[in-house]
Parts: sequence; structure tokens; C-alpha cells
Amino acid sequence: MTHTPSYTYFVSDLHLGMHPREKSLEREKLFLQWLESVEDHASAIWFLGDTFDYWFEYRKVVPRGFTRFLGRLAELSDRGTEIHFFTGNHDVWMYDYLPREMGATVHRIPVIRKLGNHIFYLGHGDGLNKKDRGYRLLQAVFRNRFIQWCYARLHPNGTTAFAHWWSKKSRYTKGMYLEYAGFEKEDQLQFALEHSREHPEIDFYLFGHRHVPYDNRLNESTRAVCLGDWIVNFTYAVYDGNTLELKTYLDDRGSIIREEFTAQQDQP
Repeated sequence: MTHTPSYTYFVSDLHLGMHPREKSLEREKLFLQWLESVEDHASAIWFLGDTFDYWFEYRKVVPRGFTRFLGRLAELSDRGTEIHFFTGNHDVWMYDYLPREMGATVHRIPVIRKLGNHIFYLGHGDGLNKKDRGYRLLQAVFRNRFIQWCYARLHPNGTTAFAHWWSKKSRYTKGMYLEYAGFEKEDQLQFALEHSREHPEIDFYLFGHRHVPYDNRLNESTRAVCLGDWIVNFTYAVYDGNTLELKTYLDDRGSIIREEFTAQQDQP
């Protein structure tokens, strides 16, 4: 009997549904192509936040779209693949729909988990800079249960339109490509460096949010990895129980999407 290798995959910041919608559909299909390439040996897939550009579950209403994506994940879950979602700053309003429909696990705060032979710190990676009080206040507002209750009283058409308008104001949606700021200026790296001093048992810190893929060594035994995104980088991490690698998935279609996004930056 041939032994099928088992891998754990980590991805972040797909921002499915991001304007323009036709480009989002292209990226969704590309991601499904990647899923097909890994599904036979994926024991678990971890989505580290902002999987959706906007997601808010009313009690009896969920966002329209993402049919292909959700259907494929449901199939994988039925076959025994673990599906984990972290809430990000764009899709913080996940409740019980994904757990009920596909058996996914939703994480609202960072977790420390032993996988294979290593210990991982996993989280979306936003709000780590304690000095950024504006963002931390916004984060608290988004997560406030009373404000969420009030927001749910509004009609979905209005709230969805507002969310898409808000998203269009972001730097990334406008085509302003994010770049690595350097070790001293990356909040995630500084957080991981400080945290690792008190928790030397952690081997890997994995984040999303920044859209910038990097893999930095904090010391001889600890690495911090940002997963990048699936808007222009198409990056992911794979772990085989012993080794963690940050990789890029780009076929011909992905290369075109990347070139189109890069060209968008050159427009006045």
C-alpha cells in the first residue's frame, strides 16, 4: 500500500468579493485550482483571516457569492480535511454558518497549537502595535457585541453597500502595492520577537494581514512568517510535520492577474 503524505497548509487574505467583482472571481477560480492540486494530501487548511473582503452573518442571511469556494471546502471537510478560519479585520463577523455547514472551526483570537513536531503561534496579525490606538479602537468597535447587534438590525443591502464602499477606500484596493518595511518597522516581527522571549517553546509565528510575504528568523530556533495574500502574491505556507516552507502558486493565469494589478499602480 502506498502511503499518501499528509501536509498542513496555511493561507491568508484572499479578500474574495473585493472590487472589481470579476477580478475577484478570477482569483477565486485560481485558488480553487490550487486547492485541487493539494487536496489529496491536505490534512488541514488554515485560513488566517480576511478570507472574504466582507462577511457578515445575519441570523438567516449570509453574504451572496463564493459558491464555488464554499462548495469545494465543504467537500474537503466531508473527506476529513480540517478547515480552520481566523476572523480578520474584514470578516470579523463570522458566527455559526461555516461551522454548521462544513464543520469548520472558527478562531476569533490567536491560538498556540502543536502541529507535528513544532509549536505554532497562529493569528491574523492585526492590532499588534499597542501605540496604534486608532486601529485598536476600530478593532474594539468591530468586535463589540452590542454594536454588532445594532448593525444586524440594518438591511443587508445597505450594510453590504457600505462595507464595499469602505473597502474601496483601502490602499490595497486602490492598487497601492504594499512593501516590506524592514525588520524594525514590521509590527508583526516586533511583536513576535518580544513574545518569543517569554515563550521560547514557540517555533513558528504565522500571520496574515500585511499582504507582504516574508520568512524571518528571530533566533536560532524561531521563525516569523507572513503569508502574503491571494490578490497579487498568491503565496501560502506548507508544513509536513518537520519543515515549514513559504511558497508561491503562479500559473499563466496567476501571472496575468499579477501583471494587471501591478499595471494598475502605474495609472495616474
